[in-house]
This record gives sequence, structure tokens and C-alpha cells, in this order.
Amino acid sequence: MLSFLLGIGVLIIGGALYGRFCEKVMKPSDRKTPAVENYDGVDYVPMKKWKNSLIELLNIAGTGPILGPIQGILFGPIAFITIPIGCVIGGAFHDYMSGMISVRNGGEQMPSLVRRFLGKYVYTVYNVFVCLLLLLLGVVFIYTPGDIFITQIIGQKSTLENPVIWIVYGVIFAYYIIAALLPIDKIIGRIYPIFGAILLLSAVGVCAGLFIKGYRLDEIWTGVSFTNPYGEHFIPIFFVTVACGIVSGFHSTQATLVSRTIADEREGRTTFYSMMILEGFIAMVWAAAAMGAVNAGLLTNDILHTQPTTAVGVIAKDMLGGVGGVIAIIGVIVLPVTSGDTALRSLRIIIAEAFHIDTQKKKKNLLLALVIFTVVAGILIYAKADTDGFNVLWRYFSWANESTAVFAFSMICIYMMRNKMPYIMALIPGMFYMYVVASYIFNARIGFNLPWTASYIIAGIVTLAYGSAIVFCGKKAKQCSPAERNGG
Repeated sequence: MLSFLLGIGVLIIGGALYGRFCEKVMKPSDRKTPAVENYDGVDYVPMKKWKNSLIELLNIAGTGPILGPIQGILFGPIAFITIPIGCVIGGAFHDYMSGMISVRNGGEQMPSLVRRFLGKYVYTVYNVFVCLLLLLLGVVFIYTPGDIFITQIIGQKSTLENPVIWIVYGVIFAYYIIAALLPIDKIIGRIYPIFGAILLLSAVGVCAGLFIKGYRLDEIWTGVSFTNPYGEHFIPIFFVTVACGIVSGFHSTQATLVSRTIADEREGRTTFYSMMILEGFIAMVWAAAAMGAVNAGLLTNDILHTQPTTAVGVIAKDMLGGVGGVIAIIGVIVLPVTSGDTALRSLRIIIAEAFHIDTQKKKKNLLLALVIFTVVAGILIYAKADTDGFNVLWRYFSWANESTAVFAFSMICIYMMRNKMPYIMALIPGMFYMYVVASYIFNARIGFNLPWTASYIIAGIVTLAYGSAIVFCGKKAKQCSPAERNGG
């Protein structure tokens, strides 16, 4: 338990100190934000800080900070240190800078920021990449909450033949369509505070249950293993698996979305940085609960590895009882639902900007949304019909998520170099995650299927080339005019 408490301390104290330092570097001021300057009543709408904070938290907190840590804890108590450190200097920094750079550039979304700071060729690659990620994420976050609801709330089998699963999927799908089309303050701004309360109560309840039930947790000083019981390597598997609890490229698309509703730049640290620290807390709690449940004989490693949604139900009901457990499970269901809707909303905005579609015209907006949701429905049907469909979908999604983070760190690094900021803050985590995604894809069966030794060596070369290219491009960018520096 001491390792877990130490990690919580690192997360809270480290987050407070590094968050202030990031704010000092960014120097928020009283300049007009895009929500005020570009108000349109749909996407650019000033909202209160507490609403923006809850929206940001729910946007970024999908199933990642729960299902990811449940599987990641198979590597042992090293997760209790890795999650908070990575969250403080990687994930929270990534989210804060993505959101604030968007605020400083008229509320531009990530593809536009990539084009501004990394050039049109990288923009073209990134745009395709992030659209695929958001599309897959929308599918994943219909599939996952639907299955949890079916299996853990109403106790039925989540199979293709069960008509109830399609009704549940349909309800989630209908909500996504409404949320993607209505003005952001009409549904998201009103319903998210309720969802936020459920989310936070469930996380606090599970955390309290750790102590009330007396779950035994392993300590990091008893030994560290860099492989899990299934022979998977800590680098890169752990960092791909526990994406949303540490660093997630998806978050940059959500921070830039929320940048359009912030009324004051000084709200950025709470809205972006602190909400990621809260997500790190959620990840820590569920990682500890999974370890404790295994040590108590309630779960097995096999269940954590292959059926993490089952583990959620067992943990919640054992810790909080029947009613409390159901409330906690509802909180877990809320997480992906409230990420999926804004993912598809972001996808609509990104495609509209790329093809210069005027979303103020309702007919064009509706047509674009229908095209997106038709593709989502097709992938969802495939994932459910094929026995291995969802596993393939999840593997591609996880890797794409961390790869998108590399693009975001690259953009942040160039921005910081251009504005004479300590760019090493972005370069180090960017290079680390380049190594993670490169070593993963070179070894993975869905990639190049190379041995680990070869994968690590090639990934190291790719990472060094990446770091050198970023520094070279950043030095060229520093030659921009003072007007460009002030604007970007």
C-alpha cells in the first residue's frame, strides 16, 4: 500500500508544482480568447470554468484510465510510480500545451496547428491519421459501454444474436448524433456536470474501498519485473496499454475543442492540466483495485488480461456492494460515452475545416454527420460480427493513439522553440513516445513482426532521427518574424 500512496503523493504534489511551472512558461494573460472573439453560438461559446473543467475531464476519460490500468497492473507495482510521473511531465503537460496553443491561435484544431508549426506535408499525414483515430475511437466507445451495460447491469450475454445489444448500441448512437450536431452548450454543457459527479463519486468510492476492504497491494521494493506473466515487454506494451492514464494523443483533439469555450486564458491550468492529473488519479485507483482483487482471490491474471470489463464489475460490486457497485459501473459506462460523442464532434470539425465546409449551413452539417455515422455503423457491425474484429480494432486504435501524441509533442516543441521557451519539456516525452510507438509497430504482428532486439535497435535509430529533425526544424522556425512569434 505504501507504493500506491507514494505514487498518489507524486501525482498530487508533482502535478501542483509542474503545473505551476508550465503556467509560468506559457504566461497566460487577459487577452481575448477565441470563445469571446469568435463567438458563433455553436462551437465558440464562453462557458464557466467548472463546466469547462468537467467537460475536459469527461472528454478525455474514456475506458483508457480504467481498462488500461487494469491490464497494465500485470507488470506489477512499478505502475504506481510510472503512471504518476508520466502523467505529471507527459500527459498533463501535453494536454495543457495543446489547449493553450489552440487558445493562442484562434481555437484552431490539432490538424491546423500541425500545419501551422510542422508544415503542409506533415499536416497531410497527420490529418488522415487523426481522422482514422477519432473514427475508431467513436466505434470503440459505442462498443465498450454497450457491452459493459449488457453484461454488468442487466446480466445478459453480449453476443451478435442478442437483439438487446443492438438496442443499447442504438441508444448510444442516437445520443452521439444529437451531441455532434447541437450547440456545445445545449447538451454537453448541461448534461456533463451530472456525468462528472457520477464519475468522481465512483472513483472516490473505489479508492475508499481499497482501505475499507483492506486489499493487499504489492510494494515496488519487493522486486521489479519488466515483463508481465504473458511475456509482454514493459516497453512498449505498458505505455500503449495504459495510454489514457499517462499520455494520450486523443487528448490533444479534445483540449483544442474545449479551447473554444474558455473565457479566460488563466483558466487553462485548471481546465487542461489539472483534469489530466485527475485522470491519472482514476488510473491509479483502478490499477490498485485490480491488483488487490487478484491478491484477494477475486480475480485472476487471465481475467485482467482478456476480460477487463468483467474485472470492473467484480471490483465495483465487491468494494461498494450491490447498489454502490452499480453506481460505480455506471460511472465507468459514462467515461467512454462522454469521450465518444466529442471525438465524433471533433472529427466533424476537422473534416469541415479540411474541405472548407460551412458548418453554419444546417444541411451541409447534417450531411457530413450522416456520412461519418454511416462509416461508424459499418465498422461497428464488422467488429461485432467477426470473432476477432474488436481485438484488431483495439490494437490499431491503441497504437494510433500514442502515435498521435508524437505529432502533438512535435508541434508543441516547435511552438516552444519559436517562442523561446524551454522546448526540452516537449522534446524528451516526444522522443520517448516515438521510441514506444516505433518499437511496438516493428515487433507487433500487425506491424513488421520483427524480434524484440531488432525492433529496439531500429526504434532507437528512428527516435534519434526524429529528435534531430525536430531540433533542426525548430531552429529554422525560430527565424520567423516577431509578428509570427506573437501570433503563434
